[in-house]
Amino acid sequence: MAQGAVLPVETMKGPVAGRSLWAEARGRLLHNKAAVTSIVVLGLIAIACIFGPFFTGHPFDRVYSEYVKVPASLEAYPKPDQIEPNLERIGSRVRAKPENIVIGDDSLRVTLVSSSSRPIDERLLAYFERSDLFGTAQVVERLEEGRRLVVDVPIKRQYFFFGTDTNGRDLLTRTMKAGQISLAIGLLATFVAILIGVIYGATAGYLGGRVDLVMMRIVDILYSLPFIFFVIMLVVFFGRNFILMFIAVGAVEWLDMARIVRGQTLSIKRQEYVQAAEALGVETKGIIRRHVIPNTLGPVVVYMTLLVPKVILLESFLSFLGLGVQEPNTSLGVLISEGAKNIQGATWMLIYPSLTLVAILFCLNFIGDGLRDALDPKDR
Repeated sequence: MAQGAVLPVETMKGPVAGRSLWAEARGRLLHNKAAVTSIVVLGLIAIACIFGPFFTGHPFDRVYSEYVKVPASLEAYPKPDQIEPNLERIGSRVRAKPENIVIGDDSLRVTLVSSSSRPIDERLLAYFERSDLFGTAQVVERLEEGRRLVVDVPIKRQYFFFGTDTNGRDLLTRTMKAGQISLAIGLLATFVAILIGVIYGATAGYLGGRVDLVMMRIVDILYSLPFIFFVIMLVVFFGRNFILMFIAVGAVEWLDMARIVRGQTLSIKRQEYVQAAEALGVETKGIIRRHVIPNTLGPVVVYMTLLVPKVILLESFLSFLGLGVQEPNTSLGVLISEGAKNIQGATWMLIYPSLTLVAILFCLNFIGDGLRDALDPKDR
């Protein structure tokens, strides 16, 4: 083509759209297989914890007195070796001896023989309905003037895939409920910590001078307070509840966030766009809100994914000590504490909550590593 020739209009393309920092970070994050897998797994765990208790068929606080510390099983309870002892127990209350027991899939037929010369009081058959194993008994045949009763009894089939605890509550449902509370405490406490830490650190770093000195000395003083002592004081004055947990943890964990944001702000406030905003007369709060805080979000997002597992571990530690979530609610720390006490006779009480906690922590750590690599300016 001759020098100076003009390209035809139809061959000229429009301006090439640039990619933002967040678009590039998202692309790098999606190429991190470990981070993407962790996001999917954590999402599935969160969905299971939120909606799973509605499909297990067991309320998280329902007590099955006949199923105390039964092992995890894929088969339905009651097992055949559980039926006859319970029939004997109910028979003693009815004042009759069970004979000719025929067990079917969903019902059984049994002959009750009176232990005295008097007929069996059929009102006492209500003990079958009060049991966790049986339904309402129906009299099929009356013999010997009511001293022998042939009875059909429905069998209540129950599934305990994770077994039950020391009170006879379904461990699968309680593990899901515990996951709800642990994730909620982790996210809420992290939100409180980030909200306080980002605002506090950005303000201290941007204002500088004596204001920065005084604000950071306050942070140093709060650092010197023992965390457990702080939580015990809150428990003594306000009692133990769910809201107190994330307030207590979040009110301590914001100190690290404040220092991180302050360090970022000290470098950001020397940038040309901040100086230009100052020259144009933009107010201090406007510069902090529109220029300083948005440019610190990269480290904040990474720290958030690392703070959530830290908060969950702190909550688990406090619940293990008895300072956390109280009955009938539960958390992974509470379940692990109960499982540790019963590890010799009921290992499933420790295994399943521990595996759930480990899976959540691994996912959050992998996501944090992926975000750190995606937002690292040296990798751009």
